[in-house]
Amino acid sequence: MAPATPRVVVKVDLKKRPWEQNQPLHNRWHPEIPPVAEVKAGEFFRVEMVDWTGGAVKDDDSAEDIKSLDLSTVHYLSGPIRIVDEDGVAAKPGDLLAVEICNLGPLPGDEWGFTASFDRENGGGFLTDHFPCATKAIWYFEGIYAYSPQIPGVRFPGLTHPGIIGTAPSKELLRIWNERERQLEESGLSSLTLCEVVHQRPLANLPIAKGCLLGNMEEGTPEWERIAKEAARTIPGRENGGNLFVEGANLSTGDMHFSQGDGEISFCGAIEMSGFLELKCEIIRNGMKEYLTPMGPTPLHVNPIFEIGPVEPRFSEWLVFEGISVDESGRQHYLDATVAYKRAVLNAIDYLFKFGYSKEQVYLLLSCCPCEGRISGIVDSPNAVATLAIPTSIFDQDIRPKTRKVSAGPRLVRKPDVMKSTYDGKLETTRNPSSSSYS
Repeated sequence: MAPATPRVVVKVDLKKRPWEQNQPLHNRWHPEIPPVAEVKAGEFFRVEMVDWTGGAVKDDDSAEDIKSLDLSTVHYLSGPIRIVDEDGVAAKPGDLLAVEICNLGPLPGDEWGFTASFDRENGGGFLTDHFPCATKAIWYFEGIYAYSPQIPGVRFPGLTHPGIIGTAPSKELLRIWNERERQLEESGLSSLTLCEVVHQRPLANLPIAKGCLLGNMEEGTPEWERIAKEAARTIPGRENGGNLFVEGANLSTGDMHFSQGDGEISFCGAIEMSGFLELKCEIIRNGMKEYLTPMGPTPLHVNPIFEIGPVEPRFSEWLVFEGISVDESGRQHYLDATVAYKRAVLNAIDYLFKFGYSKEQVYLLLSCCPCEGRISGIVDSPNAVATLAIPTSIFDQDIRPKTRKVSAGPRLVRKPDVMKSTYDGKLETTRNPSSSSYS
């Protein structure tokens, strides 16, 4: 007998805002956000998701929606989903939840996505000191392929995945998150020299009631007010990707990506979209203790394990760019892989600028195309070495260096550009003294 069609346990209506959905969404992590559905281990089920901004970003010719985006509201997640075993016994704290993604993709009728960079003073990003204004590119999907009118000459298959999938934290783990991230905010820049080079702000995303969506919980009640002040933001990634801390697991997912480059460097990186997942779950009883070693002071300091799926783009030829831990001013940093990766990315941007792309186009492209970053050296003092490999076949021209009969250099026909907003702030913009001039 053929397997059953997956049961839809969370359905979304893209014509409605996140807080108008029949099954409420949420944009915080907290153990007391109630489940909206229940599934059994081994059951084949389907979850639908809005894009991470809940429809705030439009398929249009402007980047103003990116510039003014309220970042307190994101990411919108579908769930929580309570997981029980075949006998109806809920998953328990200390278990592992093995989640198999059987199928995924964009929602029918909504086959498009976007990549963007935030305004330097509203989110920023990895290279916000070089690119302070908000930008946006729209991508359209043809099956497994994506292309953008704003970044022409590029087409590639995506490695589609949920940007966020995780279980609810326990109260103790939530306390650990909030305390360590609040300490980072309170200590400021004095002990963090990397902040002088990577200018993304804020330093952490602490609990905030503004923009908070807590599923079935009624806004304005004392209980809602208490939880809104405790609930963790969905930025950044933490320990809750399949490790179980509350009864029932309370699995949630969202932030669907059609494709993403290593590091998701523009912050509003990847190709963001609405979408669906078709899943099966297995409960591994007492799996955290059996398989995971705590890397911290409590048994809760454990990180999830992931298995790469059987479907991914295949490329055989790459152009690789290197960076070392020496910043744009020529200052030496000690084994700093972040500085090295920033330099590798900037080297790639400056190189592809020579082939007719604006720097903003390359910045967004490297956020979402299937490029691969590596830490290539982390032991040879004082330079960490990072590399960024870009598949050459995604371009409609040969981007490899070559001997030319005419010394005119690479083709410099400027292409249509990404949408840009103005930058109205006063913060200084970093320039690379040895680079091509920025557009």
